[in-house]
Amino acid sequence: MKETPNNQKLVLSIDCGTQSIRALVFDQQGHLLAKVKEEFEPYISTKPGYAEQDPYVYWNNCIKCVQGLQEQHKELMENVVALCVTTMRNTGVCLDDKGRVIKPALLWLDQREASVSKKLSWYYRIAFKIIGMDKPIEMSRKQCKANWIVEHEPDTWDQTAKYVQLSGFFHYMLTGKIVDSIGSQVAQVPFNYKTQKWVKSKKAYQYEVFNIDKSRLSKLVKPGIDIGPITKEVSELFGFDHEVSVIAGASDKGCETLGVGCLDTSKASISFGTTATIQTTSDKYVEPIKFLPSYPAAIPNKFNPEIQVFRGYWMIRWFKQEFASKERRLAKQLGITPEAILDKELSKISPGADGLLLQPYWKPDLKNPEAKGSIIGFNDVHTRAHIYRAIIEGINYSLYEGLERIQRVTKTKIDKIYVSGGGSSSDSICQITADMFGLSVVRGETYESSGLGAAITGYVSLGIYSSYEEAIQEMVRETDFFEPDMKTHEKYDKIYHLVYKKIYQRLKKLYKIMDQL
Repeated sequence: MKETPNNQKLVLSIDCGTQSIRALVFDQQGHLLAKVKEEFEPYISTKPGYAEQDPYVYWNNCIKCVQGLQEQHKELMENVVALCVTTMRNTGVCLDDKGRVIKPALLWLDQREASVSKKLSWYYRIAFKIIGMDKPIEMSRKQCKANWIVEHEPDTWDQTAKYVQLSGFFHYMLTGKIVDSIGSQVAQVPFNYKTQKWVKSKKAYQYEVFNIDKSRLSKLVKPGIDIGPITKEVSELFGFDHEVSVIAGASDKGCETLGVGCLDTSKASISFGTTATIQTTSDKYVEPIKFLPSYPAAIPNKFNPEIQVFRGYWMIRWFKQEFASKERRLAKQLGITPEAILDKELSKISPGADGLLLQPYWKPDLKNPEAKGSIIGFNDVHTRAHIYRAIIEGINYSLYEGLERIQRVTKTKIDKIYVSGGGSSSDSICQITADMFGLSVVRGETYESSGLGAAITGYVSLGIYSSYEEAIQEMVRETDFFEPDMKTHEKYDKIYHLVYKKIYQRLKKLYKIMDQL
């Protein structure tokens, strides 16, 4: 933490994730001056596959975080003039006509499915069949959380006056206004990703697919717009005795990409989070996977073409839980993380994990609904450490495939990778990434890149900086660099093209048979 110059205007970032919420104060130079974090149970699961949470858990822990900052950094908080929110994506909140939460939010992790027995209009069914999107659209309908509520809790849906994303819920609690950022609309909602607006025509397929009428949607504003001051009641709760404006932010991944300084299609941002992603920032709307959208960026009127690995670095947690009890016990005794111990084992295994190869489809995507995770190539030399390395390499192979797709649609060669998220704290993982991609990998000064991205948005909104380019130049610092070993890259490239890219097509028929069985 660094001291700030006297009387400098400061921005408070609220970053709400699946397992914790953080209140972060950044100065105009991008230094993290203060931080308070509150953890909570990620979700409540009343049945297998269910993942829901009371939205007030997020809000009450947000209050604790800001009050904690006031207790620890009172003088600093007197200089906070703006607040910007960034949250996890695709987490809908049902509000009644008085703005009260009427059911737990269904998180992005929730796997329940609607039956959607009502068919789409015949012309849409034909059109989707022709372009090969009939199965992905049907999968989208089943996974849409609003559709599940309509089917299983119709009384709840009847009481739902507004269906907002988690970011919109925070804006409402802060200002009393049901307003959300365009940059946060990465969800199963009738949003036109190309125009970055709610779909206009009520007859458009999005309203049939997602079953959310326009009256239930929030007002949208661009990232960086001043939504309004926090209410008097919230000011008292937060301990402010002066006006603090709420600035529209963007999703956690969008803010991460901004926070690492990824401004154009020649650079890529990799987030080693629960969902691992690779995205870039584009002036034009492009689709890395045909008919699957480019998401709105944290920078107004720009886009984040993205490829996701849905279970991403959740797989590391899965590995620790199922296979690394010894390391967890030892880590607890030594007061370090299990990953620190596993990383030492990781360095003992050669690139390619001695022939062990993993495809990380622990949760399939819309275009490959029958896909399943696979590990192939086992022999008697393989250990748990080989599996650990194969997981990391498998996630990276999938991200590498994403890089190829993004380069193809943007018609730009990516020359640098920025990394963020939990996995980026590991030097070993960063070096594996550099070797596999054959590119320089850069890690920034702060681990809190999503919060930094929100702060950048706040400072541009306040007029402290005239552009996002200027703000990044002043606020983002590249501190750690990992250069590729090109011989290792050649080895990875051969494995990728000769083996990895062929696994899915070879196993696809078997996956379908497994589904039937």
